[in-house]
Amino acid sequence: MLASPRRSSPLGPDARQLRFDKMRLQAVLTLCASSMVLAGSVPIRTLVFPTETSTSFIEMVPLKPLNLRAFTLCMRVATELKGEREIILFAYRTRHYDELNVWRELDGRLSFYLSGEGVFFEVPQLGALETHLCVTWDSSSGAAALFMNGRKSLTKIYKKGHSVNSGGKVLIGQDPDSYLGDFDAKQSFVGEMSDINMWDSVLSDRTIQDMYSGKRVPKGNVFEWETTELKVNGDVEVITHEL
Repeated sequence: MLASPRRSSPLGPDARQLRFDKMRLQAVLTLCASSMVLAGSVPIRTLVFPTETSTSFIEMVPLKPLNLRAFTLCMRVATELKGEREIILFAYRTRHYDELNVWRELDGRLSFYLSGEGVFFEVPQLGALETHLCVTWDSSSGAAALFMNGRKSLTKIYKKGHSVNSGGKVLIGQDPDSYLGDFDAKQSFVGEMSDINMWDSVLSDRTIQDMYSGKRVPKGNVFEWETTELKVNGDVEVITHEL
């Protein structure tokens, strides 16, 4: 019996190449879509402080002791507190000293304090719309700066040669006038806070700008928001949502 003649493909070389290109494009689009879905499933924690109290706060457990000669501290903040009202944004206290406190002052300026007098920055007011806030400091030069939504303030010289000591507690929501006590409701934080990260070095301006815009940057090695242990005290809600 004679073998059946082999049938030729109805598609020419150009048509076959076009079909291959379409299949490859579809695979790339599918991969991109899958990546977007995975990215959207990343849980983001947000702290909500609904009312003014003298009892509600979050204790953050650091990844390493806060024995610092330089730092970058960043957070996302929203608050509707108005008028001449102090607001504590970050408090780190040892048994005898306020080692590092970040404040909104009575007159709306932002500031931070290292065991004594603070350094102050004239910047736009915090409000109900989320603000990305970073403070940086380097002991060797004394250079201190503040970043708001990726924009850098002027540099000020502050506490040159100083160091931040370990052995204390970091609280969000209250200012302890003694070790984990003596809270004042009129200084408490009311609003929403998230993405609190800290490094034991001064990050570059570009890295802080990338962080503000949502790009991936090196994880904080003192506090890393996605993994840092949070201890809840009082009326604070930890809300988890997806990007």
